[in-house]
Amino acid sequence: MKIEKWDILDEYGHRTGRTTLRGQVKLKPGEYHLVVHIWIISDNGKFLLQRRSDSKKLMPGEWAATGGAAIAGEDSFTAAKRELFEELGITSKDESFMKLCRFKRRNSLLDVWVVTYNSDISELKLQKSEVAEVKWVTANELTDMIANNQFHNYGNEYFDTLFEEIDNYRGAFV
Repeated sequence: MKIEKWDILDEYGHRTGRTTLRGQVKLKPGEYHLVVHIWIISDNGKFLLQRRSDSKKLMPGEWAATGGAAIAGEDSFTAAKRELFEELGITSKDESFMKLCRFKRRNSLLDVWVVTYNSDISELKLQKSEVAEVKWVTANELTDMIANNQFHNYGNEYFDTLFEEIDNYRGAFV
């Protein structure tokens, strides 16, 4: 496993000119690194979810959003495209990505993206070290998974904002 280098960002997401190695340095208050989540939605409104590999150090075996940390030099969009391809083998056109929102967490800035994808899951190329399995679920099934602790709990603010922004995104195409 290669060691990733992360840009250290300020509270506004600007690079400070400094970097850190993943897992080796604790960021100070006011320092952040960039994380992306990519929500994959089909034209019929289903969500493509992934279950993390059981060997993952963080959140092993949990159903969660596709995503990860941006590596040094990447912007949010580039990181989202890379993570989508690395974890699931999905290559999407730039115009099919839309940034929904940004959350400021303790030491990360989390950008949430949505992308439309309509192919069968049998066409995906799962990165086995990251992804154990995938499945399509309806919005109601996802909501039930969240309520029943079958999906990683990113917090109420995250999910409230996510569903509101996805409704706005989907409304733009009606």
